[in-house]
Amino acid sequence: MRMKTGGISLLFLLTLLIGKHSIAQKIDKQAVYAAMTSGKAEDIDKELEALGDNEQGYAGALLIRKAATVPKAKEKLKLFKDGRIKLETALVNEPDNTEYHFLRLSIQENAPKIVKYKGDLPADKQFVIQHFKKLSPVVQRAVLDYSKTSKILKPEDLNNDHS
Repeated sequence: MRMKTGGISLLFLLTLLIGKHSIAQKIDKQAVYAAMTSGKAEDIDKELEALGDNEQGYAGALLIRKAATVPKAKEKLKLFKDGRIKLETALVNEPDNTEYHFLRLSIQENAPKIVKYKGDLPADKQFVIQHFKKLSPVVQRAVLDYSKTSKILKPEDLNNDHS
């Protein structure tokens, strides 16, 4: 009986781990970046719902982006803070995740001065430039598109060989 329970527990644990991994692979990054770009609350909410409790970095960035869509200052600040905590937690857990550095760069560049969230811009810019070629094509496209309007990250920064 004891062996059976252990086998079932191991099987349950493996199912959870495999399930979490497959969820991470099912993220539609193109849709996440489209929602970030559109800035429409309904697009952002749809992607937040699709993410569920997974992928703190994306969820954090989307919450911060959503903050710009709400009318009340108190709600804006709450969404911004919640998103910032999620994104920073994701970066602590995955400091080598280039995509999270890019998300933080894009948010910090556009954050209002009052929230005092600008301190990592130079480091994130360098990190994104150095690891750009290792990103998936979808993410590379998002970074390139962003660089066309950014004052900090320029397309020519990404076209040079920094590997």
